[in-house]
Amino acid sequence: MQTILIVDDSPSMRQVVSFCLKDAGYTVIEAVDGKDALSKLSAGRVDLLVTDLYMPQLDGLELSRQVRAMPQYRFTPILVLTTEAQASRKAEGQAIGVTGWFVKPFEPAQLLKVVKRVLA
Repeated sequence: MQTILIVDDSPSMRQVVSFCLKDAGYTVIEAVDGKDALSKLSAGRVDLLVTDLYMPQLDGLELSRQVRAMPQYRFTPILVLTTEAQASRKAEGQAIGVTGWFVKPFEPAQLLKVVKRVLA
């Protein structure tokens, strides 16, 4: 079973994404911000990272940058799930190595479709 780490400072958003992914058969780990995510990434193997952009402590792009620097996660898919739709922010994410970008509110079916594709 594949493991997905969800990183979002909003408990309700983590709950919605987690429910959607667990219902599809994935193992889900939750983190409240980027620093929490880094500690959970160090503790065990994760197959996909789904992160918010704006969070306290460590935002989604800096988290993605640090994850890409970790040899075991260099090629792990990273999806950003955010309210930010600016092309410049998307380009910044792409330059770091972000795999995909979803704008909230999102359609659970669309998220699952992309998750299945990047984990195939």
